[in-house]
Amino acid sequence: MTVVAQRTSLVIAGIVILLVVVGAAFLLRGGEKPAAPAETSPASPATQPAAQPAAQAKPEKPRLTGNIEQDIVAIGRYLASQGIHEAKYTVWGAGDPNSVLRTLAVVEAAYRLNKILEKHGVDFKITVEQKFKRGGGDQLAEDFAAAFQSQANPDIMANSYKHIARFADEGYLLDITQYLEAYRDFLNDFYQSLLGAVRYKGKYYGVPQDTEARPLYWRTDVAACIKEKTGEDILTGLAEKIQKGEVTWHDIYRYAKLAVETGCSEWGVLHRKGSAHPDLIQFIYAFGGKLSDPKTGKLVLDVPAVYKWLYVEWKMARDKLIPEDMMSWDWGKQIHPSTVSGKTLIWIGGTWHWTEWQTKPYYTDPKTGEQRPLTAEEVKKYFYYTLFAAGDPGDKPVTLSQPFVWMIASNAGKDNPKYDELHDVYQMLAFLLVVKASDPDLNAIHSIISAHLPVRKAAEQLISDKTWVDKLAKLEVELSPEVKNAIADIVKATVNEINIEFLASASKMLAYTHLTPIHPQYPQLAKIFADAVDKVLRGEMTPEEAVNYIISKVKADPELAKAVEIVGEIPKDWQFP
Repeated sequence: MTVVAQRTSLVIAGIVILLVVVGAAFLLRGGEKPAAPAETSPASPATQPAAQPAAQAKPEKPRLTGNIEQDIVAIGRYLASQGIHEAKYTVWGAGDPNSVLRTLAVVEAAYRLNKILEKHGVDFKITVEQKFKRGGGDQLAEDFAAAFQSQANPDIMANSYKHIARFADEGYLLDITQYLEAYRDFLNDFYQSLLGAVRYKGKYYGVPQDTEARPLYWRTDVAACIKEKTGEDILTGLAEKIQKGEVTWHDIYRYAKLAVETGCSEWGVLHRKGSAHPDLIQFIYAFGGKLSDPKTGKLVLDVPAVYKWLYVEWKMARDKLIPEDMMSWDWGKQIHPSTVSGKTLIWIGGTWHWTEWQTKPYYTDPKTGEQRPLTAEEVKKYFYYTLFAAGDPGDKPVTLSQPFVWMIASNAGKDNPKYDELHDVYQMLAFLLVVKASDPDLNAIHSIISAHLPVRKAAEQLISDKTWVDKLAKLEVELSPEVKNAIADIVKATVNEINIEFLASASKMLAYTHLTPIHPQYPQLAKIFADAVDKVLRGEMTPEEAVNYIISKVKADPELAKAVEIVGEIPKDWQFP
């Protein structure tokens, strides 16, 4: 073989070997076409592959910072990154007809948070379904507890703080202590005396929504009639006399008797129906009693104070100064119509009644025979108001506040996608709804239209700002169309100088206020009190029998017996009036 032929054979063999190696590499890469050699520069070795563009990282699970704009954007972006573009919440609330912002404020909060999300281009929104129930919150609380068993409860509820202890112990409420640590500036704007209403066993389970005082309302026309017929001027200086303890329930009994005996009014005193809490509980404090012992943490059945309270009710009913069936009267058909028509000298009421009488047609106009609300001018003309008088000489006048609070359910957000995985994010979002629903302007609007007292300092400043109040009267304030339309009629009837003046005056009563205990067994004790009041009013029991009835009911309930300390005895030498 020639040299040329040998070289040719070697070249062919080399090519064959190269093809075999390339083919093997091709098979090992799963048939993938080999990548073209990377271009290199003198500064980068040929063995280094070109850098690939990194995939965009998903946002981390958010934590609250105390900056609501930053927090809602972070939560919105995070949920959107999980493929969730809408979160749904429900809110329940109860109260007088003008307290609709107990639920509508949360609707407004969603609107405001959605505006922030929209501004930042976040593809996420919040929707809120609300249910407001006219009346007290006890039935709403029972509805909440029953619904929780089937996970049909609302995410947020506006109700009396008295339910916090029970619901926290049963695991129904979200502990928001850690959230409020981040929102310390927000928390510090609330009046510190109210924060005890949302704190239980050292933890926060709610945010104050409103508070109030419970004055005695005196009919000026009935008092004028008494003066005309007897020469006795009841009202001159009365507020100051009650404040100093110079007028007590002994005097009030005599005034009530004068009103009825002179024919100036049908009744001397009217009060709430159904429940002893909170209005009638004032009698315990007015007679120098107490409801709890902070040293033991127990409830207290203060026998002397409870006996005196029941005796006042019993004596007035026997002398026809208060209806025997008072506890079963109808609010809209009997209680309020009798009060606004001057059929009683005294109404044991609340600040919110001042504006409720201006929006509900309880009054029958004598000229037209038609039912209509009172005007602000008529309410001011016919109702004088004072603190709840001291029980005996030497006791002090009182009032009682029952703050309504927003509570967040421990399963808040449960109706949304991936809840098991993202429940903590949905709970933070529920908290932000409550924070936003507490905006100072919303708290101020609620205070004015419902005659509840503001819970935030910034809200009180707005109420004293005449320019802002004038804008509110014209509805020239920033509100969603839904909420603005819902409150338009109430605003028209209630936003005026008379009501602003009343709020400022009534707020001073808070210096004398009491809060009933935050204790899981307190509502049960209050129910027994109510039964006893009804029995003494109807004459079914004497006051002494009614006290023994309360004691027997407490001892018959093992849980209540452990929770209640019975102190004192029925006074033997006490006389009334």
